[in-house]
Amino acid sequence: MGALLPQLEAALAPAQRERLERLARLAIWGVPALWAVNYIVARRAPGIVEPYALALGRWAVAGILLAAVARQELWAQRRAIAAVWYQYVVLGFCGMLVCGAWVYLGAKTTAAMNIALIYSASPVLIALGAVAFLGERFRWLQVLGVVVALSGVVHVIVKGQWTALGSVKWVTGDAWIVAAMVAWALYALLQKLWPSPLGSTARLAAICAGGVAVLLPCAVWELLQPGSPPWSWTATALVVTAALAPGLAAYWIYGWAQRILGASRVAVTLYLGPLYAAIAAWGVLGEPLGWHHVAGAALILPGVYLVNKR
Repeated sequence: MGALLPQLEAALAPAQRERLERLARLAIWGVPALWAVNYIVARRAPGIVEPYALALGRWAVAGILLAAVARQELWAQRRAIAAVWYQYVVLGFCGMLVCGAWVYLGAKTTAAMNIALIYSASPVLIALGAVAFLGERFRWLQVLGVVVALSGVVHVIVKGQWTALGSVKWVTGDAWIVAAMVAWALYALLQKLWPSPLGSTARLAAICAGGVAVLLPCAVWELLQPGSPPWSWTATALVVTAALAPGLAAYWIYGWAQRILGASRVAVTLYLGPLYAAIAAWGVLGEPLGWHHVAGAALILPGVYLVNKR
């Protein structure tokens, strides 16, 4: 049944299609909130679990759960999957190794302001790539939405002090984050560029397999390094948390919504990330929530609305 999902979506009556689009537009607002959980995990991980091990455990757990749900479809489509195995390895490398472990590596040496500022460029890359390579149309109202939302992101990042932009210093960790930002744009665009007969669940399970394949040797190398922390129940809890919220749930919703709404319209919701991360930091980590967050929200939310407005 899952294998027929793309064909069924294409054949939906206009009224059904409209309902599905409304559901997708609503769902994508929750994706950055799920990814904000990764912000909490990243803050807890140093000294408990290493970056590649955390990313490997995250996607291994998510992959096993997804494969269990989609096992019949995966078996039925095994030849189709094997024929384009390299696609799943590339997607796994971009979306799970680079956008997972490399973010944790970068966070060791770069500031949170730098990470958020660099990652905020990802939706712009996706939107431009979608127009250039996928033939998606971007109206002036949507361009305005991108500009307004990006302004809100920068406002949150610099805490309302725009002169702070000139004081951003680049360190080694910034290179890891730049690579992750570009890799996420590639991950989003390649999913649209490489159509698949698989449903959202089965496809993400196959991508997880590709991600685990490229992460495993890195995690083994990491484990053999001196000073690597021993595995603990706390590490297990961090892995499971990262697997379920910012892993399985966020990636599944993102891929499903992108199939319905298009890469550029879904990507702009990533601008909500710094706002949601600030709320998570305030509620879970006890970090202060300032007026610059409120002002940023007043720009980000209308911007996202404009981009998704038909």
